[in-house]
Amino acid sequence: MARKGNKVDGWIIIDKDSGMTSADVVRRVKRILHPQKIGHAGTLDPLATGILPLALGEATKTVSYITDAIKEYEFTIRWGEERTTDDSEGDVVKTSNLRPGEKDIIKELPGFIGEIEQIPPQFSALKVDGQRAYKLARAGERVELKPRLVKIDTFEPILGQNDKDHASFHVICGKGTYIRALARDLGRKLQCFGHITAICRTVVGPYSQSRAFSLAKLDDLSHSARVLEALIPVMTALDDIPALAVTKDEARRIKNGQVIRLPTKKSGTVCLTLDKTLVALATVEDGETRPLRIFNLN
Repeated sequence: MARKGNKVDGWIIIDKDSGMTSADVVRRVKRILHPQKIGHAGTLDPLATGILPLALGEATKTVSYITDAIKEYEFTIRWGEERTTDDSEGDVVKTSNLRPGEKDIIKELPGFIGEIEQIPPQFSALKVDGQRAYKLARAGERVELKPRLVKIDTFEPILGQNDKDHASFHVICGKGTYIRALARDLGRKLQCFGHITAICRTVVGPYSQSRAFSLAKLDDLSHSARVLEALIPVMTALDDIPALAVTKDEARRIKNGQVIRLPTKKSGTVCLTLDKTLVALATVEDGETRPLRIFNLN
């Protein structure tokens, strides 16, 4: 049976507005482009703005590579209040009249760099006994979330954007990091409490805001043949994986699930390409090449 929808394969990077959920964005793009398959790589909170990578068609097979990728954020903390949601949408639970100076802030930041344990926010999409934590929290239940190991590569202030009640920061981090929790924990460390008032994701793996489209712009492009301008090739999600060219016969055999031998010294995961078009992800050991994931790209 033929799959419903348009045959659209690739990534579209959306510059999300505040107030929308990631699922809202997926639904909007689905209505605009009518792809056969669509999914997003890395949830953004409704309050957050910035880039949300969407995988269409065959690109959905590469979502895990973008979900696991390094991310960058810029965000603002308001000092003096800790809130239930760790952002401005929650109820105030702790207050302080203390306000940290720039030197105080800079002194504490190294303690948050590297691999650290982080307790996710009570209002998060993580599951507790099969239910989303935020649903339990909204029902008034106290949610006990276990600390998780996350990696912070960079945590630095953005100078010139601060006043006594606010401070802005730039963070580069790994998978699973909650920026709201980072703000909460820094506020506690400084003994003044704090919560997020604004957050923007600027980079996810190979994708930055320079390649992003607003939903309004995408909608405009959809009324002309220019909509494909927004589409980024599937293989860009696999930039860190070496590529090996194969012949038409080798591509056919790989797509049939067969093991082939290639004259290469490479080992591990590789992208197999035919005429620069992605054919498969495969694993290579001593030249023996086994298919891991097949791609059906024209």
